[in-house]
Amino acid sequence: MARDTDNPADPFKKALAEATKVMADDPELTVNYSVDPSGVSGDIMRLPQVSRRMTRDEVLLARGTADALALYRRYHDGATHTRYAPQGEMARELYEAMETARCEAMGARDMPGTAGNIDAKIGHEAARRGYGQITQASEAPLPVAAGYMIRHLATGRDLPKDAAHVMELWRGFIEEQAGGTLEDLQAKLADQAAFARFARQIITDLGYGDQLGEDPDQLDDEAQDEADPGSEDQEQPDSTGQDDQQQDEAEASPEQSQEQTQDQSQAQVSADDMADQEMGEEAELPEGDAPMEPPPPAPVSEADPGYKVYDSTHDEEIPAEELADPQELERLRAYLDQQLEPLKGAVSRLANKLQRRLQAQQNRSWEFDKEEGVLDAGRLARVVANPTTPLSFKVEKDTEFRDTVVTLLIDNSGSMRGRPISIAAICADVLARTLERCSVKVEILGFTTRAWKGGVAREKWLAEGREQQPGRLNDLRHIIYKSADAPWRRVRDNLGLMMKEGLLKENIDGEALEWAHKRMAHRPEARKILMVISDGAPVDDSTLSVNPANYLEKHLRDVIAMVERKKQVELLAIGIGHDVTRYYERAVTITDVEQLAGAMTEQLAALFDSDPRARARVMGIRRAG
Repeated sequence: MARDTDNPADPFKKALAEATKVMADDPELTVNYSVDPSGVSGDIMRLPQVSRRMTRDEVLLARGTADALALYRRYHDGATHTRYAPQGEMARELYEAMETARCEAMGARDMPGTAGNIDAKIGHEAARRGYGQITQASEAPLPVAAGYMIRHLATGRDLPKDAAHVMELWRGFIEEQAGGTLEDLQAKLADQAAFARFARQIITDLGYGDQLGEDPDQLDDEAQDEADPGSEDQEQPDSTGQDDQQQDEAEASPEQSQEQTQDQSQAQVSADDMADQEMGEEAELPEGDAPMEPPPPAPVSEADPGYKVYDSTHDEEIPAEELADPQELERLRAYLDQQLEPLKGAVSRLANKLQRRLQAQQNRSWEFDKEEGVLDAGRLARVVANPTTPLSFKVEKDTEFRDTVVTLLIDNSGSMRGRPISIAAICADVLARTLERCSVKVEILGFTTRAWKGGVAREKWLAEGREQQPGRLNDLRHIIYKSADAPWRRVRDNLGLMMKEGLLKENIDGEALEWAHKRMAHRPEARKILMVISDGAPVDDSTLSVNPANYLEKHLRDVIAMVERKKQVELLAIGIGHDVTRYYERAVTITDVEQLAGAMTEQLAALFDSDPRARARVMGIRRAG
């Protein structure tokens, strides 16, 4: 029981501090709550105080301020910022406001949950400063309006009322002076140096170019020119000195000159012989034995050799525990359990039903009247009467699903956010426990991308000239929540990671399915079952915007065809709210996420059903003829 002196706001403040460290990607950050102005000094971040009452405004302001400061720390590089910083006061304020807006826009793109929190912070500050009562643009700060406009254009989000009022007062002027430059905003956001040059151009367009100071890029070019002068400035060999040296050698004694001449001649002959020998060896090589060119790189996809990936350097296959510390995983798991509390009864009943069906098939069954095996006790009297009586033995039948592994491949895309991903996580948890009791190994995998609308691969593509139809343009993130050999009790908290804000982004199903299939193909089990849980077609905006519209969908179909053709793995799928039967031969579609637990258990139970007709009926497979 809590003591009377306990502050009810402490759990919230502790959770917010931990989340802020993760968002800032800085575990050494110290988060304090103070009545002093918010900000960051070294490794200490100050957030607005939260009282015992924990009013709604206090909570929203604290969360919004934490998100804004964390994003600035995550996406801002101080050295780059200082390098391009203007000298004049107004130019510097414009520069600072636009950089802050860039960091917040990057956060809204990569972690959409931060956008609403920062809106609350902006609205609070705009109201406190009285921006809603300003009637003329001259009374409103231009740097603030420019920062608001950058954030609005970069995220597409409407600003809070008072902030939007300030932006609109200056909007006509900004668009008139810098409208052409603003068209390149989206292409500059991810690269701070490129954005800094973009911001300096905006400042020039708005009439404050005289406050920028020296252009650091131009200074670098001049320094490079001084360090690497042109060919005409290179020192030429001193022919006069060489002539003098030759003359000195000629004035030496005749014997010494003759010896030097002989040594030089022999050296020249040796060098000529070596050159002739090398040329002779090259000449003697038959045309067919010429040095071979390196073999072409292996195709990215076994299913479709034509499938391209622009840059896979930053793709990752990562265990869930490396994406969050143990304390955060424990907290996220508790949150998941809390979200699914109303469903525990129904899910438990389905798990017990599945377990009964499986264990019923695990009961011993025997084949009788065999020539050898275990002596049949029912035939004992006959054997005693006539020891040569045949067919007096029995043999135990193997269960159908002994030596089996099941992989659950879960779509971790942004469209699964909320109840669908919660249901998928808890169902995966229940199935892992249930199948483990029945000696069936279970692997749980997830797939998403590392960034929204393209990651490092897309930035590289932009920097290298925007190749036509470059292939996949995002960085994959394939997550291992539970390996097949890991006991469920050791990885239970890992499934809570699906509740982590900012984890769910975009889905490239074809490569994820091929990855899961390869993992299963190397397993020693005799029977392999792969169940895909998804909510629709593959979607990655960065890839689909520069490739054919069906690029990812075609690859998914090719991978499914390869899996079905190899017959190493039994493949089935469950679509949440979307029809996936157009991709997968064995699939069901559920319209309500509440149906997911029942669909998963029925599908798996059907796979283990010994009656082929019952199995086909549940799986929705039509018999030929």
